[in-house]
Amino acid sequence: MKTILIAVLFGFCGLVSAQSKKEEAPSFSIDVAIAPEIGQPPYDGRLLLMLSSNDAKEPRFQINDGLDTQLIFGINVNGMNAHQVQTFDASVFGYPYASLASVPPGDYQVQALLHVYETFDLATGQTVKLPMDNGEGQQWNKSPGNLYSKPFQITITKSGITATTVVMDRIVPPIKEAADTEWIKHIKIKSEKLSAFWGRDMYLGAHVLLPKGFKEHPEATYPLMVFHGHFPTDFDGFRTTPPDTDTEPEYSDRFRLEGYNIVQQQEAYDFYKRWNEPDFPRFLIIEIQHPTPYYDDSYAVNSASQGPYGDAITYELIPHIEKEFRGIGEGWARFLYGGSTGGWEALAVQVKYPDDYNGCFAACPDPIDFRAYCLTNIYEDSNAYYYASDHKSLEVPSHRNYLGQIQSTLRQGNHLELVLGDKSRSGQQWDIWEATYSPQGADGYPKRIWDKRSGEIDHQVADYWKENYDLRYVLERDWEQLGEKLKGKIHIYCGDMDNYYLNNAVYLMEDFLERTTNPYYDGEVLYGDRAEHCWNGDPELPNAISRLRYNSMYVPKIMERIAKSAPKGADLSSWRYR
Repeated sequence: MKTILIAVLFGFCGLVSAQSKKEEAPSFSIDVAIAPEIGQPPYDGRLLLMLSSNDAKEPRFQINDGLDTQLIFGINVNGMNAHQVQTFDASVFGYPYASLASVPPGDYQVQALLHVYETFDLATGQTVKLPMDNGEGQQWNKSPGNLYSKPFQITITKSGITATTVVMDRIVPPIKEAADTEWIKHIKIKSEKLSAFWGRDMYLGAHVLLPKGFKEHPEATYPLMVFHGHFPTDFDGFRTTPPDTDTEPEYSDRFRLEGYNIVQQQEAYDFYKRWNEPDFPRFLIIEIQHPTPYYDDSYAVNSASQGPYGDAITYELIPHIEKEFRGIGEGWARFLYGGSTGGWEALAVQVKYPDDYNGCFAACPDPIDFRAYCLTNIYEDSNAYYYASDHKSLEVPSHRNYLGQIQSTLRQGNHLELVLGDKSRSGQQWDIWEATYSPQGADGYPKRIWDKRSGEIDHQVADYWKENYDLRYVLERDWEQLGEKLKGKIHIYCGDMDNYYLNNAVYLMEDFLERTTNPYYDGEVLYGDRAEHCWNGDPELPNAISRLRYNSMYVPKIMERIAKSAPKGADLSSWRYR
């Protein structure tokens, strides 16, 4: 009896101990709600929970792919309203920590934000939910209409997180559109092509820089320079006054320069003075606004999931601008240039529309040969995140500085995107490449080039990319038809220490171009020694300065191109007034 009693007592104690442990198990969860006073529910979108170990800025402005990033977790919500509470627990995927349970103990600023999605009934028959651009250029942390909360401090201990509810009681306000000036005009048109694809009214915009004497010379018609790049809120790099005398100097981490903001103002004023010099050619320059529900711009080509942006820009927007502002309106008088995204766009548009433009100047272009998709060969590699090895696990880098020091890896950057949005909806770099280059899936969203969690590459998707958007492959495949149309039009520039390894694809492109015959491509490929992203072809000036001179540095080469290629009887004089 005594033995049995002891056993029972030990069993009871064990049960009590187990229950105590269960009750004392750490709890890692945070609730998020919408304040009742916020109108227009219910909401679809991506709900984001952010933690920051400092209060230098709101957490929503401290999320990035670099070493100084803070913490973020994300879930989809459908029909969320003020009567629902969404719980972020240890199972929710995050970055750079995969789980709330992995966050180190400490004090954190906490904030929630709902990136609102809208419903699109596509012409392809699918219905998708995506974030509409609201004038900010697809920036999830400041898009008008998004809900967010004021940050407050919480403490995470080894025992977990004390019951916490984050209430979103604020809405990002609308953005005021830029106003016309004497020099800069703003255009916005409804695109019939895009509206038909997206199942709702869709618009294209542009900022137009007028030449000196535009009003005084109504007889003049002008060549057009298209400056491609990320979403411009206004025409950048042009100001009619010297730098503000009361401007506080700001240090540029990127260029390691003090007072870089003042340098930018001075360069903008210097360009205004050059623009007005008697011998400077008179052009129209435009910067295009073409954000999509996937990114801050469309990459200026037609694609399965984004629709006919290439045709809409080339055949709707540009003719409208040329008609409005007396552009010459012919292919020999149109030129393309830009850097990074804009560099890829300049080259891609020239290749896709060879007769509609007369030259491209592509600086530090996004990957133009997918055998060097940064550091991944999407045709031969099996995994994008890790180098092939039987016994080591080594991650593929995604960003370096000019010394080769690594700030991020491909896996980390893609995991951040997966937190910001699934189905290619993060609004970030790898996802927009996917949204542009991939075939459309049965659900209406782009097919993944690789598994976002594991990095395993889908080679069927890669083959689609190759046939449609691998610019080196397309040129090599179609050179017999494209060569004469592109002779003398291709100019590519890249630093040999590009931060994103974009120079690797440029080397492969150059190898092909230098082998071309019947005809020889007769263009230019140049590299900047130890130059980072985004070197654009000036060997004399540092990157920090030359990147501010896009609008004037290619003018001599454009004038040379016009002299060589303009058709007989073309207007070469009305726009050359002093």
